[in-house]
Amino acid sequence: MRAAGQQGTGTGGAAPQGALILLLDDDTDFLELERRIFEARGYQVACHCDPQSALAALGAGQTGARRTLVVCDVMMKALDSGFSFARAVKTDPRFAGTPIIIVSAISSQKGFDFHPRTAEDLAAMHADAFFDKPVSPQALLAKAEELLR
Repeated sequence: MRAAGQQGTGTGGAAPQGALILLLDDDTDFLELERRIFEARGYQVACHCDPQSALAALGAGQTGARRTLVVCDVMMKALDSGFSFARAVKTDPRFAGTPIIIVSAISSQKGFDFHPRTAEDLAAMHADAFFDKPVSPQALLAKAEELLR
């Protein structure tokens, strides 16, 4: 597993030219699995274990001028860490156009039903897509490619 914020480069696949996937989750096993999936498709990937380091990477320009997509968990240090992170990204004019995919086990672990039923629900989450864990790699990649077009 790479250290928080460390980037890797994939070797092939259908990734948009120069696109970066910023993964945010406190589960290092999930980060490693998703990193491998995205890198195998040709994406550059940056992994972060906490929202503050991910937001700092965005703010410091560590994502460069390339197109960035965020995949983040909901439950990290707090039950709503992912939602707070997504709100911070989407309300910052520098990053407002950054697509965010939320991937969470909150429904199965806590019994909360956060499934968005409408576009307005997703907008209220400050997200562009929502998946339950475990997520199908094919579904996640397809949504990432769609959002990065």
